[in-house]
Amino acid sequence: MIKIAFVGANSIEFCRSDLVDLCGLSELGELEFALFDTHAELLGRVTELARLTVERTGATAVVRAHEKRAEALAGADYVVTELEVGGVAATCVDLDLPARYGVRQPSVDTLSIGGIFRGARTLPVMIELARDMAEHCPEACLLSYTNPMAMSVSAVHEATPLRNVFGLCHSVRETHELLAGLAGKPAGDIDFLTAGFNHQAFVLRFEHAGRSLYPLIEEALSAAAEKTPGMRLAAELYRRFGYFPTSPEGTAEYFPWIMRHDRETERLGARIDNGTDRAADHRRQWETLARDVAAGDAGPLDPTDELAARFIHSLETGTEREIHATVRNGGLIPNLPDDACVEVPCRVDAAGATPTAVGPLPPQLAALNRTFLNVTELTVRGVLTGSRDHLRQAALLDPNTSATLPMPAIEALCEELFAAHADRLPDTLR
Repeated sequence: MIKIAFVGANSIEFCRSDLVDLCGLSELGELEFALFDTHAELLGRVTELARLTVERTGATAVVRAHEKRAEALAGADYVVTELEVGGVAATCVDLDLPARYGVRQPSVDTLSIGGIFRGARTLPVMIELARDMAEHCPEACLLSYTNPMAMSVSAVHEATPLRNVFGLCHSVRETHELLAGLAGKPAGDIDFLTAGFNHQAFVLRFEHAGRSLYPLIEEALSAAAEKTPGMRLAAELYRRFGYFPTSPEGTAEYFPWIMRHDRETERLGARIDNGTDRAADHRRQWETLARDVAAGDAGPLDPTDELAARFIHSLETGTEREIHATVRNGGLIPNLPDDACVEVPCRVDAAGATPTAVGPLPPQLAALNRTFLNVTELTVRGVLTGSRDHLRQAALLDPNTSATLPMPAIEALCEELFAAHADRLPDTLR
């Protein structure tokens, strides 16, 4: 029996999709789903959803909910996690408190001031999880959807003995499908090479039959940018830096030129999120789940090709796949630091997951990635050493925050965020 532990099981988006896909892969044989979350009521709902999914699909699987993380991890073969420490309430703080200072953000899950404080809350929990895995399931593979991804995978490598860790994100696959659609060809017929950091990677090779498709998509890209505001920034970055970025609709806060300027946010279609809307979206999600569970409805049961399920299937059956993952660099991209955690294609099969050596990035892309890495490194170092100064310095170097505020205001904002998140931070940062 293959045991798969879901830690942070109340993430509907990932947990439901992975459960559906795994239940549909009969060649995996018997499965055990071990669910853990710190929120007992939400864990109960997801557990019932998992049991309904097993029942409706006829899968050979058992579902067990656990009040203690160590019990969920004991003997696990795989651990799948999507953590949101502090839940939507903490995310709303990350959006709304900086907005009072004039810092506007669309995502708050990777960079900007919100990403820094999400990291301060999340990295200690990821470290605790990885240490527990080293004790209770040392051979297990950690498949993490948790953001900030580059930070969280780096923290696991820096602070724990766990090495079998892979950060998984849909952004590369979705970008490939987008570009394939613009080129009018199936994504499977195109030769892609994409690498960088999670949420700031670039499509380095976009070819068909040995010929670059970039020149062929100019007209389609212009039309798409005209119709879809979120595409405008991606098109602008492509034309100025020569390569198309991943996460085309969520990258505005990773750069210094956009979010503080009304004219630019409008011209480039940059999204500005707020706590009220984020909380309402979350509430609708959970109200839908509660209704589904009460009605005995497991929701959609069509396969979604969810990444963790694909990863597990390839390792267990030997079916070879290319899956992009965040891993320790170690020379895969030689003009980025070896100890950084980069997003690269991995060949996944029965022999394991083998990252691809990409080679050096074009210098302009490596330069962009270094501005990303400044924030990532200082946030990780701040958490590992308990240094509030390093977190303040991460904010001072963050592209969006530093383009919006002078240094005294950035430091004042950090102090307010330290206070607002005090109950969610480790003792060393309170």
